[in-house]
Parts: sequence; structure tokens; C-alpha cells
Amino acid sequence: MPTGFSALTTTAAVRKEQLHYYGASRPIPSEAGSDTLTEEEKNFIEERDSFYLSTVTETGWPYIQHRGGSPGFLRVTGPQSLAFADYKGNRQLVTTGNIAAGSRVALFLMDYPRQTRLKILGHARVEDARSNADLVKQLAEPERWSKVERLFFIDVVAFDWNCPQYITPRYTLAEIEQMVRPLRERIADLTQQIEKKGKS
Repeated sequence: MPTGFSALTTTAAVRKEQLHYYGASRPIPSEAGSDTLTEEEKNFIEERDSFYLSTVTETGWPYIQHRGGSPGFLRVTGPQSLAFADYKGNRQLVTTGNIAAGSRVALFLMDYPRQTRLKILGHARVEDARSNADLVKQLAEPERWSKVERLFFIDVVAFDWNCPQYITPRYTLAEIEQMVRPLRERIADLTQQIEKKGKS
């Protein structure tokens, strides 16, 4: 079981609040080792079509951005590494600037239908796509190569699975279509049967 996340996030202030509200604080590992992604995390990550990426500004403020693409656009490139291609956007480059100043990032991945969430802590670096054409071809679909401006690489330090409590199930159009397809087919079959009986 990964222990790095608790070791990094359960600080003295957090333990004090746990003691205040629940009468006890959770034990934490004495050292924070890097967690290794298993096949379970790999499959979950590569099924996602979006995630939230948090960085910290030079003035100490958290900053969160949404990243989206085809399922699998966030690649698991190793037991403790992730990567994704970043495309032309609003030209603000707040996330890119934050990472240049300090590498710490947090990723928040949601599976709304299954009410599951995965949190990842890591260190990120950004590379200019113009100097890494080979990597662009590895991390993006051919039809999008010309739109890639940056490449993000994340060294995973820790991760944690959250409980499903309070996650409202939500579905994409593709997921809804998949669920209602059998109903559409059944309706079409019944309609055909009714039309045949009406003609006989």
C-alpha cells in the first residue's frame, strides 16, 4: 500500500486538527518514499479524458487548470512517471510559469460514473515542443502534432485513492449513448414487429 501521500500531507497542523475534531490523529510513516504506480493506477489514468492540474504561483497561491483530450492523452511512461502534450491555448502560461519557478504539482483525476478519484503529487518539468519533435510524435496524435506547444513530464512522488462519498455520477455523451444503445435497438425491433403485424 502506498504511504508517501500520507507522509507528505499529514503535517503537524493536520494532525492537530484531526485530534481536535476526532480525538485522535492518524499514524503516519516516518519517511516519505516515492510511491510506485501499479497496473490499477495505470489503467485508471489512461482511461481518463480529463484531469485537474494544480501548481503554486511565486506569490504562494494555488492555481488549478483543467486538461482534457482523448482517453489516454495523459500517458503513464513508467512506474513513477507521466507525460502529456500541451496545446495552444489562451497564451497566459500561468501553469508553465509556475512550474518553471517551482516543480511541485498535484493532479486530481475523476471517474464520475464509478464515483472514484485519484490524487497524485509530483514534480513536473516543461519542454518546448519545437525542440522535441520525436517526443511530440510519441505523446500526441498525428493530426494534432502541429498544435503542440509544450510537453509536460511529471515524476510521481505519491498518490492516494479517495472514497466515493459525495461524488455525483455524471456521464459523457459517449457513455450515455453506449447505455441507451440497447434500448434504441429494442425499440427499433418492437416497432418493426408492430409494423409487420399491422400489415398482416
